[in-house]
Amino acid sequence: MVSTGSTRKNKLDLDPTTVRQARSLARKAGKPIVDLAKKHTTVSVERATLRLAGLQGADADGTPWVNRLLDAVRADVGIEHGVALPVWDALLRGEADDLSVLAQKASAGSVRFRLPEGRDATRAQSAARRSVGAGVRRIDGRRKERERLVKRWGDPKQKPWIYLIVATGDIYEDIPQAQQAAREGADVIAVIRSTGQSLLDYVPEGATREGFAGTYATQENFRLMRAALDESSKELGRYVRLTNYASGLCMPEIASLAGLERLDMMLNDSMYGILFRDINPIRTFVDQRFSRQVHARAGIIINTGEDNYLTTADAVEAAHTVTVSQLLNEYFAKEAGLEDWQLGLGHAFEINPDLPDSFRMELAHALLARQLFPNAPLKWMPPTRHMTGDVFRGYMLDAFFNLVGALTGQGILLVGMMTEAVVTPWLSDRDLALQNVRYVLNAAGNLHEDFQPAPDGFIVERARQVLAESIDLLERIVHDSDKAGDPPLLAAIADGTFGLMKRPPQGGRGLDGVARKSAAYYNPASEILEDGR
Repeated sequence: MVSTGSTRKNKLDLDPTTVRQARSLARKAGKPIVDLAKKHTTVSVERATLRLAGLQGADADGTPWVNRLLDAVRADVGIEHGVALPVWDALLRGEADDLSVLAQKASAGSVRFRLPEGRDATRAQSAARRSVGAGVRRIDGRRKERERLVKRWGDPKQKPWIYLIVATGDIYEDIPQAQQAAREGADVIAVIRSTGQSLLDYVPEGATREGFAGTYATQENFRLMRAALDESSKELGRYVRLTNYASGLCMPEIASLAGLERLDMMLNDSMYGILFRDINPIRTFVDQRFSRQVHARAGIIINTGEDNYLTTADAVEAAHTVTVSQLLNEYFAKEAGLEDWQLGLGHAFEINPDLPDSFRMELAHALLARQLFPNAPLKWMPPTRHMTGDVFRGYMLDAFFNLVGALTGQGILLVGMMTEAVVTPWLSDRDLALQNVRYVLNAAGNLHEDFQPAPDGFIVERARQVLAESIDLLERIVHDSDKAGDPPLLAAIADGTFGLMKRPPQGGRGLDGVARKSAAYYNPASEILEDGR
């Protein structure tokens, strides 16, 4: 867990009634989305259920067996009833000895699925729950394993945790780079995904050696990197955390694989895929709720993506949309079972540095996030939008970013690169960036304990202004109704409220993979995750 220390003190003197109002409005805006999610399932939720039951591997063309099996079930009976009853009914009828053989036979067209009724349905439910429950228990075991290792090796002594991205496309090149980054001071290693993987409606299998601006997220890649960082943790005497991305069309599956392979953090934002990957909003919210339930069970910290709004919208004018998204992400996360210590809510240092008082505004925005979410390990993101290729200016901007992190007691600090958004950073760039972070954090020490903005001064007034604008926006979202009868938040997303991206609820990728649950719907994974047993 990330302690926020004395930053819990209300340095901005925020009115508690106003803060409660903001959270109440976020809950009102979010609840219709949760209700919508509970009434639907998706192909990825159902495939995640099969993965939790132990189905792995792929056919000769690289198509995962979970996809092949689900497609066969869907063709025969649809997915509105869930995959569990038809699949385990087929196993009980003797169609195959296990899931792997059943998937292969289904792919060849030699199995037909039905929706069982009566005693057959009861037997299929029990068998499915046993199989899927074994997978959830494996996730429970990996969580306990993490707790034991953290106790054995210890957590990093300093806060915030230093978060560094490593991704070459080749997992076997990523490993030595990640291990060296840990030796140089990184506490969290993020392996970003290959460009476009979020748009694949399947999870690749095995270790991968080619990627584009990142490395494919696969179960084997997760396993390899986690094992390598365990070696580094033992060597360094501190537990090094591993991050990947649970987003896109396979969000629930990747979340499940992360739990099974003991990843520690996952990028998991409620609206990122909608806004920046044009994935259908309903698909995203359904997948997101299931994935967060898995993260809650696995003890995984989520990182949200509010920083991305400021790459398309102005960081001053749109500052309140970041706060609104943070409040919504908090509501959705807690509804799914996540605790405060698992909420790595995102925000970023993206104000145009040429603006007068830009540093003071960055302080105001960062301190507002810290004060609104005092027990959450906020993820503070470095400048990218205004990086120009002038590496000296960029290095200075990153130092200012690091200083804001120290002044406001952020929980997770993503290392900025002087070549950010210009080229893929070299190893030497990472080393210099880590030197920058280490110098600032070491020199500043616990400076956040001494930092106190002037009452009613610029920083305090700017923070209050952003909070007031956030409440105004939430009130508009809650009180505006959509003619089609969709939840108001879907209408706000369609209007381009967040990140200037307009995404209608019936548009985007993946809508054909969404189904409204029938009265006979059954999913043992959802049942186990909902009741906590």
